Amino acid sequence: QVQLVESGGGLVQAGGSLRLSCAASGRTLSSYAMGWFRQAPGKEREFVAAINWSGSTSYADSVTGRFTISRDNIKNMVYLQMGSLKPEDTADYFCAADPSGYSSITPRQRTAAGWNYWGQGTQVTVSS
Repeated sequence: QVQLVESGGGLVQAGGSLRLSCAASGRTLSSYAMGWFRQAPGKEREFVAAINWSGSTSYADSVTGRFTISRDNIKNMVYLQMGSLKPEDTADYFCAADPSGYSSITPRQRTAAGWNYWGQGTQVTVSS
């Protein structure tokens, strides 16, 4: 069983930065794809970014150029560096893990259905 715990959320002004962290336990996730999703009140969970076992990344158009996903396989950690934050980035952010060893992030993995394990989320609020 894989456990994921997010941290690093908070309140930030528009234009600011935050770094979210996801700590994984239960097994070594170096062969897993790892992803970040977000869900705003009243909206569906949406894809933000993902990184596969080889370091191949994929981003939602809305965050490309502003967010960077990275992983530290030794520490079993995944990070989401968020910059140039906008009020529309306000949401609960969730870490996800998938054991599929694809060579790149698949279209299915750009949806919530493509992931096996989820964290509880961390809240990000961007004030204008």
